[in-house]
Amino acid sequence: MNKRKLVSFDWALKRLLRSKANYEVLEGFLSELLKDDIEILEILESESNRDHTHDKSNRVDMKVRNRKQEIILIEIQYEREFDYLQRILFATAKAITEHLSKAERYGNVVKVISINILYFDLGHGEDYVYHGKTQFRGIHYQDELRLNNKQQALFGKQYPHELYPEYYLLKVNQFNDIAKDPLDEWIYFLKNEEIEEGFRAKGLARAKEVLDILKLGEEERRAYEWHIEELRYQASMYYSSFMDGRIEGKKEGREEGLEKGREEGLEKGLEKGKKATAKSMKQAGEPVDKIMKYTELTREEIEGL
Repeated sequence: MNKRKLVSFDWALKRLLRSKANYEVLEGFLSELLKDDIEILEILESESNRDHTHDKSNRVDMKVRNRKQEIILIEIQYEREFDYLQRILFATAKAITEHLSKAERYGNVVKVISINILYFDLGHGEDYVYHGKTQFRGIHYQDELRLNNKQQALFGKQYPHELYPEYYLLKVNQFNDIAKDPLDEWIYFLKNEEIEEGFRAKGLARAKEVLDILKLGEEERRAYEWHIEELRYQASMYYSSFMDGRIEGKKEGREEGLEKGREEGLEKGLEKGKKATAKSMKQAGEPVDKIMKYTELTREEIEGL
């Protein structure tokens, strides 16, 4: 903690950047990523600003509406999740349906932009920033479908992808720490929690001031220290569970001597690792909800240990 100068971005999203006085920080990040002059109109209700019985330290999310009436979903994820791509698809679909009443026409479907800051390796790829959008291309002539003149006049857009959800994946740990442009400067901060002298990206100057640990009040600083310890504890629990399961899986796989046996052994080993972690957490007095979140076991399975 003594070496840290700035709080982590996930904690800032939870505690500091929801204040209108600090919108400049988030607006700067979004402007550099989306290559547009983003102005936040309001922060909407999301999972992170609802009351929870436990702190959701593994995932942090924020939902904002900008001046264009677009919904921007921002999520930070630390731990590996194999169905992550499907989950962000569900999140955008949910946002669309939440912001369209039963009596409204489809033309009022809100534009959703999903921004995902990832601290785990998702998929295979050499880049550290990926952008996905829906395009309609001709099979024979390879042209991109455009809206007709009346649609363009009605919606103020030229292409269908401007109406459909878009996705950004920032694989932070894959960044090589060489900042070549303003977006790289933001990614450097997201990875290292530091802002180098000479960085000029929008919002970073304000971030350097707002996120300064030394400027936090005593209560906020204690809360931040607790948050960091939670992340360390969680990472340790997941690593222990993974390694325990991997060792058990290899052992049982070798005993089977077949590919099927190795797969089943690994699955059984992972399950044993989860249960071992849950038992340790239970003995340490951790609440069942928290154990469920870390191990993905059911309440009945945990209570039966």
